[in-house]
Amino acid sequence: MQLNIYDNEIKIHSSFSKDDYLLKEDTKANLYNGDVETFLDSLPESPIFDLVVTSPPYNIGKNYEKIMPFEEYLCWQERIITKIYKRLKNSGSICWEVGNYVDNGTITPLDIELAPIFKSLGLKLRNRIVWHYGHGLHSKKRFSGRYEVILWYTKTDDYIFNLDDVRVPPKYPGKKYYKGKRKGELSCNPKGKNPEDVWEIPNVKGNHVEKTIHPCQLPVGLIERLVLALTNENAIVFDPFCGVSSTGIAALLHNRKYIGCDTVSEYMEIGRLRLVQTLEGTIRYRPINKPIYDPSQSNLSKVPPSWKGELF
Repeated sequence: MQLNIYDNEIKIHSSFSKDDYLLKEDTKANLYNGDVETFLDSLPESPIFDLVVTSPPYNIGKNYEKIMPFEEYLCWQERIITKIYKRLKNSGSICWEVGNYVDNGTITPLDIELAPIFKSLGLKLRNRIVWHYGHGLHSKKRFSGRYEVILWYTKTDDYIFNLDDVRVPPKYPGKKYYKGKRKGELSCNPKGKNPEDVWEIPNVKGNHVEKTIHPCQLPVGLIERLVLALTNENAIVFDPFCGVSSTGIAALLHNRKYIGCDTVSEYMEIGRLRLVQTLEGTIRYRPINKPIYDPSQSNLSKVPPSWKGELF
């Protein structure tokens, strides 16, 4: 196989060395194919990670996870979070993206169950970000779920938050102060406004440009905002359940370094190829600032004549 010029910068490891995590100057990313606890135990208990972004398994039987009793699952998550905490820089952040654990039709919101773990470590919750998306399976005995939650924690009060790097266009840029000393002046920040804590970003389903074989793939745009806001250039971004390395793409796009860990070899190889494409400039992804598709402009949004008199 002919090696791409960037192949030497993206490495997959099946064994762990205390020196590998250092990411030498010519290495943009390291991928570790194996158990995340084994990997973390191989590292020194010293500040390494600037940002941890991940979506862990939800214990619902996906092909990359093994179902365990729920209390055992929470203990497993606690062990991993604790090991990460010990290796997080004081200015660093953890972003844990979760949905619901579902058992016999009953849901348990994982953000509620995991919050005491983070709190017991002294981590500080800065935002509970709601990620809303428009597509998914339709439920038959409850309302269809269309959101998940990102828990953003910092280790200390001295954390990185680059607001200007993630500002979005204001809704009313021509709005002016209507009273006081600044009456008549424009009231919006010309750099844009602070994004709200509800993010409307399409999930990776169907014909999404980023779709791979991974069944629960995070969109790159979702992670882009976290990488830009919570790290500076050359920071180390770690994903302990990296799948096909969407976190790594967001990191490399913005001149950060990346460490990913996963047990599924096939996902790791797809992730490595996507990271190489990122460095080449050929990666296909949906940027965070791309407008949301308006379905009202499609013929598919028109009510079929046969439905007249039924629901509409």
